[in-house]
Amino acid sequence: MSNKKRSLLAIFIFLISTLLISACTQSLSEIPVITPTVISTNLFVSPFPSAENPMAQIEEFAKQTAAAQTTIANGGTPATPQPLVTITGTVGTPVPTTVVPATPTNAVAVATTAVVVSGPTNTAIPAGVRPASYTLQDGEFPYCIARRFNVDPDALLSASGLTSPDLYYPGLTLTIPQSGAFPGSRMLSTHPTTYTVASGDQTVYGIACIFGDLDPSAIASANGIAVSAKLTAGQALKIP
Repeated sequence: MSNKKRSLLAIFIFLISTLLISACTQSLSEIPVITPTVISTNLFVSPFPSAENPMAQIEEFAKQTAAAQTTIANGGTPATPQPLVTITGTVGTPVPTTVVPATPTNAVAVATTAVVVSGPTNTAIPAGVRPASYTLQDGEFPYCIARRFNVDPDALLSASGLTSPDLYYPGLTLTIPQSGAFPGSRMLSTHPTTYTVASGDQTVYGIACIFGDLDPSAIASANGIAVSAKLTAGQALKIP
């Protein structure tokens, strides 16, 4: 190796050594010192005063907070919270009350009366008495009435404004003449006897006309029935 090359190598080695030594001896930068800040112990005071029952105090605080929020939401000013009032005592047992409806003072008792509607009827007429008028019943006709009351049939028709003995109906009122007599025998069938009802359409009035001079009330009385009783076919009646 030539002297020149040796000189360059020595210089190079010297530079490298210098750099290495400088790196090893370089001092580290100091870490900044942090100074602690002292915090006042007053900041750690509990927001709730000490009490024997801390949960009751927490509940009271929550109620006051809710009341204040409600007042503010309604546009008012929060009121000063009032202390809780504890109510002590014995709760009584409720007594059931029975309500009796009052009876109205103006109540009117209404009695129901059965009303029987029937056609015009005649009051029982004593034998030998002529009424001033007579209303025909079902089964009767003018000549029957003339025999019963012993009056002239023609006089009866004339007094009643009838031109024919065949013009009649139940409910027709006849005017009874107060003079004269029936020409001939007033009895059409012999009696006393027993009569058997032919059909349910027959009436006590009509059966009296079969016998001529007999009054319907006499037949009803002899059989213990009403003069307007409903008859049945085959029923036996006593004819006085």
